[in-house]
Amino acid sequence: MQVTETLNEGLKRAYAITVSASELEEKVNTKLTEAQPNVEMKGFRKGKVPMALLKKQFGKSILGEAMQESIDGAMNDHFESSGDRPAMQPDVKMTNEDWKEGDDVEVSLNYECLPAVPEADFSKIKLEKLVAKAEDKDIEEALGNLASTAQDFDDRKKGSKAKDGDQVVINFLGKVDGEAFEGGAADDYPLVLGSNSFIPGFEEQLVGAKVGEEMEVKVTFPSEYGADNLAGKDAVFECKINAVKAPKAAEIDDELAKKFGAENLDGLKEQITERLGQEFSGAARMVTKRQVMDELDKLVDFDLPPTLVKQEADSIAHQLWHDENPDVQGHDHPEIETTKEHNELAERRVRLGLLLAEVGQFQEISVTDAEMQQAVMQQAQQYPGQEREFFEYVQSNQQMLQQLRAPIFEDKVIDYIVELADVSEKEVSKDDLQKAVEALEKD
Repeated sequence: MQVTETLNEGLKRAYAITVSASELEEKVNTKLTEAQPNVEMKGFRKGKVPMALLKKQFGKSILGEAMQESIDGAMNDHFESSGDRPAMQPDVKMTNEDWKEGDDVEVSLNYECLPAVPEADFSKIKLEKLVAKAEDKDIEEALGNLASTAQDFDDRKKGSKAKDGDQVVINFLGKVDGEAFEGGAADDYPLVLGSNSFIPGFEEQLVGAKVGEEMEVKVTFPSEYGADNLAGKDAVFECKINAVKAPKAAEIDDELAKKFGAENLDGLKEQITERLGQEFSGAARMVTKRQVMDELDKLVDFDLPPTLVKQEADSIAHQLWHDENPDVQGHDHPEIETTKEHNELAERRVRLGLLLAEVGQFQEISVTDAEMQQAVMQQAQQYPGQEREFFEYVQSNQQMLQQLRAPIFEDKVIDYIVELADVSEKEVSKDDLQKAVEALEKD
């Protein structure tokens, strides 16, 4: 077997591999000899089939196996001896397309190798960790928000017109083509205007209605409506307004606390303080992580595999295009060109990704089964009632498992780097922390 280098340019490598016909024949004969004792064939006792007949019967299929094993072996030996680590799946092609049995096999091997990532002194990194504590005003604001979600409604003054956000209590009867339909009627139904809980266009027509007023509301059922007999149909709802009520925030007291699972108001405040602390800690971590990434980007520089960068730039451009064109769900759109900004961002992501992977591997940082299980369970909560099906789907989908594992691994490597960095703390308000997070989104 012969391996000849044909390209060594930057991180690009190419080799010509030649497997001689004699090597293949020897490997085929070895395989047939190993199999002969177990072969049974009509007219011969087990293990007594002549080699010539075995070769005629099974030679071609075994020859294919021998060719693949020889090429795979040559590649493995090459990577082991050279120390190269392909950035992506190598491109392997047979170059003598007119090959016939008895000829040497000629193969081209092309790949981009992963770069040597230089060691970095993480103690040189200076970080400013933001620390925010829940103040009384933050807790009061959170209590106010909870009270608004648990709002009550009080009757408006007689003769008042319903406003957006008001609750109207109505009797209604819906008809299509003059005929009432099933599920289209109710009495004393409380409807909050602007909640979008009814057919599009229904609630808007009740704005300005008064108690005692009778009116017709004309709407068209959506074409994708759940009931086929109503989908896309025009309907008229005969409505009577029984009450018009203005929203009123719930009182901030022990009763409100009980609605949210606390024993009393002090207990609810403790829950809010703990929740805000977790939120502030998570937000501060996002800021710290960006600082780490920015510092690492300045700390190291090395060659990048061009194909990896191109793929990442294409992915960035594609995602941003869809963000700007949310109505286009599929991939039936014009070709998307990458820009200088896309390429610069791709280079940063690839460089940092390779660096973190190298650090994680060198420090033997790994994701535990317990951490993976927790991540899967968190994702499964997004599919209520289908948690088990989601869990089984993830376990059988390696790509999905990798998508869940990657951010956990990255966070653990970041934690390792932060431990070595020069970290100072800075106390900030909730508003200042929020501004820092918003600044990340603008970058």
